[in-house]
Amino acid sequence: MKQLITTIIALLFLPLTVLAQHEEDTENGVVSLSGKEGFTIGTKKGDFVFKPYMLVQTSANISYYDDEGLDLAYNQDNIANSGFSIPYAILGFTGKAFNMVTFNLSINAASSGGGILQQAWFDVKLKESFAIRVGKFKTPFAHAYLTTLGETLMPTLPVSLTAPVILPYSLNAVTPNIGTGFDLGVEVHGLIKEKFGYEVGIFNGTGSSVNVASKTFSDDWHIPSLLYAGRITYMPKGVMPSNQGNPNRLKEDKILFGLSTSLNVESENESTNDYRAGAEFAMLKNRLYLGAELYYMNVGFTKRQKIDESYNYLGGYVQGGYFVTNRLQATARYDFFNRNGVDTNGFLNMPAVGFNYFFTGCNLKLQAMYQFIGRTGHDTQLDRDNDDLGLAMHSGTVLLQYTF
Repeated sequence: MKQLITTIIALLFLPLTVLAQHEEDTENGVVSLSGKEGFTIGTKKGDFVFKPYMLVQTSANISYYDDEGLDLAYNQDNIANSGFSIPYAILGFTGKAFNMVTFNLSINAASSGGGILQQAWFDVKLKESFAIRVGKFKTPFAHAYLTTLGETLMPTLPVSLTAPVILPYSLNAVTPNIGTGFDLGVEVHGLIKEKFGYEVGIFNGTGSSVNVASKTFSDDWHIPSLLYAGRITYMPKGVMPSNQGNPNRLKEDKILFGLSTSLNVESENESTNDYRAGAEFAMLKNRLYLGAELYYMNVGFTKRQKIDESYNYLGGYVQGGYFVTNRLQATARYDFFNRNGVDTNGFLNMPAVGFNYFFTGCNLKLQAMYQFIGRTGHDTQLDRDNDDLGLAMHSGTVLLQYTF
């Protein structure tokens, strides 16, 4: 019995150098494991590691919609979509096996349908410059999405990434938005000379809510109707951490430049072929975080619809955070989006401010933000009305997050 207890203790409390190494190798996109000991089972060599994690977010929300942002067909009130919510309730585990295979599985109990399985993947690293990842994970597009979920600057992602675009035609598929998020597929990726990163993948293109194979061949492109995506990054000062400010890492000096692109090929009668391209910048310098992105999407209809027009959209944001104390981070973001298309004048003008407070010694994080969505430069009242349809003019969010 004494020997068994000794063995268990040895497995749970590995040398810090081994922990630091595997935690960088087993980033899961939900909770940052870097620099945190946590609860870990593994071998002394570090060739096998198993680490559970949890993230729970509870938020209070208030949203005010002006009359132009309401759908009058549903007799909506100006204050709607307000109250309490649980954006994420994630339980998962991550780890490493045979010193070359990393794995991750997480369940989001706050979601529904196929979205309950948030991610499930394994990654085989043949060498630093070449690895293969298979399963359900984040597609290689947009710094905002690729940031660790528990360490984003603000409680909500930029509206320019998440809001569906305005199209003058109805589709049987969901109207596309610029962000792509989680999906099922396969990806090759690597790091070259500790400065250059690349990710190239093929995905279903059906998003996080679908966990089955439902695609076919495209009649237009004569290739499988899948999402083809790629991203390259340049990090002159070494690998960029996937956080937007961490009180335990206030001595960082990192910078990232990135380019990404994707083509979502469809074949259904009422759907679109979507091309996306983006440029990104991020910087961590001691207490300061800065990030900026610019992204473009072209929406073209399948030939079956006999619609010759295509529509182009442009969006982006600039955001920053600064630790005014070791635990308090002030935050701000300016977000813009030409939701009606670049061929139509006018865009959404969306500033936001807030703060993050990190409690000492208990992994609690408090986030608060206020966002205003305005409209400017539109030629007609109809364009102005359509641009913010379904979006709150004023919104406030207070979110409390616990991670384990």
